[in-house]
Amino acid sequence: MIIDCHTHIFPDEMRKNRAPLSEKDGGFSSIYKNPKARMAGVEELIASMDETGVDRSVICGFSWSDAALCALHNEYLLDSVSRFPDRLIAFLSIPLAEPKQAASELKQGLMRGAMGVGEIAFYSREMTLEDLDRMKPVLTLMEREEIPLLLHTNENIGHPYSGKGTTPLQRFYELVLMFPKLNIIFAHWGGGLPFYELMPEVAGAMSHVHYDMAASPFLYSNKIYAAVSKIVGPERILFGSDFPLISPKRYFREMEQSGLNEEDRRKILGLNLMKLLKIASHF
Repeated sequence: MIIDCHTHIFPDEMRKNRAPLSEKDGGFSSIYKNPKARMAGVEELIASMDETGVDRSVICGFSWSDAALCALHNEYLLDSVSRFPDRLIAFLSIPLAEPKQAASELKQGLMRGAMGVGEIAFYSREMTLEDLDRMKPVLTLMEREEIPLLLHTNENIGHPYSGKGTTPLQRFYELVLMFPKLNIIFAHWGGGLPFYELMPEVAGAMSHVHYDMAASPFLYSNKIYAAVSKIVGPERILFGSDFPLISPKRYFREMEQSGLNEEDRRKILGLNLMKLLKIASHF
């Protein structure tokens, strides 16, 4: 069972209105203002899954700052799941700057079958302690209900690219400490956070943290698969493609060349996410 924990799809009206949406949302503009940045719909995702042998995918929208855009995107995600219930899992977009709307959007989405929140991101500015405080009510709810959060992270050094945020890794660690039982998926290898788990006190705080490999071929050599697996264990790594950015086939090749054994690859490619989302009984 191969499950992609990190894909993005957009409804037609959003794909057709890239320019006005870029004017309205700075984070969206930082990635999708460029007409070469790919935006895909659910049909393209299903076709890619069929071609590459992916059984199920977590579908994410975008980390909109506007509550109405979150609601519009969530409606598309949930409708897509209703069309392809055996192939798709919805993670919700919620306006974290608006706690009441965020809680309402989360509760409505969960009632309709959503299984997580994300990808949440701070692309155009740094995530601050004030943001964490503002997010506390909804994150406390998610912690209590065991709803996972997929959060964008990135390394603070190296080459620039669209959507590369400026939030220091310390801030993400502070989030973990504030919500020690919240199931967090740090995207893009946690921006390097796994390497800090060589520190015993950091490792001790990260038991509810997973790392996905989304965009890995653009960021790291394939040595990272075995390196992070050795540090945090293969049970806490998740396959994520960041579709439509990179084809899953590229990750499969890199993992096979990385030295990971078949059992560990099976965990990373699907078993770990099934356990996290408690969906093993669905298969």
